[in-house]
Amino acid sequence: MTPITRRTIIRSASAAAFAATVPSAFKARAGGSFRLGLTPVFLDNDVAVIDQLRDALSTAMGMAVELEQRRTYQEVTGLLLEGSVDAAWLCGYPYLQHKAALSLLAVPVWNGKPLYQSYLIAEKDDPAQSLENLNGGTHAFSDPDSNSGYLVTASDLVRKGLHPEGFFSRTIFTNGHRNVVRAVSDGLVRSGSVDGYVWEVLTSEEPKLTQRTKIVTKSEWLGFPPFCARTDRMGDDKIRALQKVLLELGQTGRGRAALQMLQLDGLIPATPSLFDGIALRLHDYKGT
Repeated sequence: MTPITRRTIIRSASAAAFAATVPSAFKARAGGSFRLGLTPVFLDNDVAVIDQLRDALSTAMGMAVELEQRRTYQEVTGLLLEGSVDAAWLCGYPYLQHKAALSLLAVPVWNGKPLYQSYLIAEKDDPAQSLENLNGGTHAFSDPDSNSGYLVTASDLVRKGLHPEGFFSRTIFTNGHRNVVRAVSDGLVRSGSVDGYVWEVLTSEEPKLTQRTKIVTKSEWLGFPPFCARTDRMGDDKIRALQKVLLELGQTGRGRAALQMLQLDGLIPATPSLFDGIALRLHDYKGT
């Protein structure tokens, strides 16, 4: 028997409230749900945050929203491209890799800007003051398709005529930005490449974790990870409904609660030019 806890009561109440707000037409018809893919672009494995986001989107859209989580960016991007999810919260890097097939729905605003940085971090007592100082050490990346968790550091090295596999003695992929911070703070690796937004949120939510690390360098400001859909589906009613809900998320109580938990200001329309900085890094990294 499942123990009754405060969280159980809250979730049960939320479920009941949601059921009361969903129109019967949506409840009755098959397929009356929306599938949104999530990558480790944000606070992966945080059940409370995920539940709050699902509740806000489901209530505003008037249908159940299923959040499809995967460990890698490639898996989630693949689901989106093949149509297994309707839209996805991606990263600027996979968006640019598949720009011909994808369109932007909205981009989050963090600290007043739709921008973020990549942080190069090390253990708090490490003497490193630059990327060059980390030569020969072990390094943690988040994901090979992550801008902040791979591309920024990799392109910095390529611009110097180097490559991660030759510069670092060993590299690992942690499949999550929080895991990069853990790997560095626990001494599993000397340094890591991490989403600056995630590191800052962890600093406020799990300060004992980030206190064991230090920021070695920060990248330039780059386009924040966007919500995307397939271009050939941009006219679909469900896609248009999601876009409207995302752009108006801060206008509802549930939406504001979700944004507060994500520590975001809101979402705004996005244009491809927002990701020009990442595109330049991708160009330099690929050498084309």
